[in-house]
Amino acid sequence: MLGQDVVACLRTHGEDVDALTRADLDVTSQGAVEAAVRGVDVVVNCAAYTAVDAAESQEATAFEVNAVAPAVLARASASNGARLVHVSTDYVFDGTSERPYGEGDPLRPRSAYGRTKAAGEWAVRAEAPDHLIVRTAWLYGAHGPCFPKTIARVAAERGGLDVVADQVGQPTWTADVADLLVRLVATGVPAGTYHGTASGRATWHEFAQAVVGAAGMDPSIVRTTTSAEYVRPAPRPAFSVLGHDALLAVGVDPIADWRDRWSTAASQVLA
Repeated sequence: MLGQDVVACLRTHGEDVDALTRADLDVTSQGAVEAAVRGVDVVVNCAAYTAVDAAESQEATAFEVNAVAPAVLARASASNGARLVHVSTDYVFDGTSERPYGEGDPLRPRSAYGRTKAAGEWAVRAEAPDHLIVRTAWLYGAHGPCFPKTIARVAAERGGLDVVADQVGQPTWTADVADLLVRLVATGVPAGTYHGTASGRATWHEFAQAVVGAAGMDPSIVRTTTSAEYVRPAPRPAFSVLGHDALLAVGVDPIADWRDRWSTAASQVLA
């Protein structure tokens, strides 16, 4: 979902892009990765094990993709003089804050997915001095399964649905994240960690209402429920709002408010 938007954005900007899928490259193989990044200026890692619940029982597999692979990519990027852009997640935090998480706040993951992504961040910092770690969250996009597509389908099929109202985050369009990644590289920002989420905040219930409305249905058919009613193998962060101070400090505009971006994205995502 994100990778396809990154490739499209780079090509729109006239960049020469080698877009490698899982079938093209084993990102855990040092030799294969070294060969793949030879001669390139920037490596963007959109590969990740993102099955949050499955990771609870398959943490070793998730670790290979989310921690070992970034280490391999970081070593190869550094040895070839390439800048590494690595995408991370809000799950590296514990989700208990009452204020937006800062880029330098302590990492306290509560799930296997979060632990493996946190390990990937540490690997990138250790192996690739010229890195950009960009944390994002609550992603939706046109090129893969995502929350808005599921909500619109279920609402149409059932005529109503329950969505949790006690988890807060920032619905973020993958096209906007792709644009931000390109802007960060193009402006030559210092190495470090940045947050790539939409501005503002919402509950899943509020986002679902916006989705249903965009799909031409009455938002009131989306009812509220609590996380306690939907217990899943991996704990979900109650609070996933990320601050954008690091972007502002280097003169890069954060992504605009999530409602404004959803109004632009909806027709493409729900097409």
